[in-house]
Amino acid sequence: MLESWIREITFTTSLVVEGVAAVIVAYAVAEAIVRLIASFPRHSGDGSPHVAHNAKEEIRLRLGRWLAVALEMLLGADILRTAVAPTWSEIGQLAAIAAIRTNGTYKTINDKYFDFDIYGN
Repeated sequence: MLESWIREITFTTSLVVEGVAAVIVAYAVAEAIVRLIASFPRHSGDGSPHVAHNAKEEIRLRLGRWLAVALEMLLGADILRTAVAPTWSEIGQLAAIAAIRTNGTYKTINDKYFDFDIYGN
């Protein structure tokens, strides 16, 4: 009884966390689009190219930060889901997901959007 109750709460929590991550991604993309569109009139011809580049760079950095937060939340949701149903297959899937998300995506986002390691490593 208690085990099934804990399992249900954990699965529900992981679904909520995934939903929040999806909302963060949607918000981040919408914010980036609005900021990009808003930056066109200010930097379309009269200003220096350096100013336009800085505006685009700021948009990319903000988007990258939001995406990094969403990816961390998705990884947390995967860990929650696997914590209550640890079959060897699910543990292997979690290991693969964690490796891809933390190594592949983190490194890609970090290299693309930041001049430094956002975790200070």
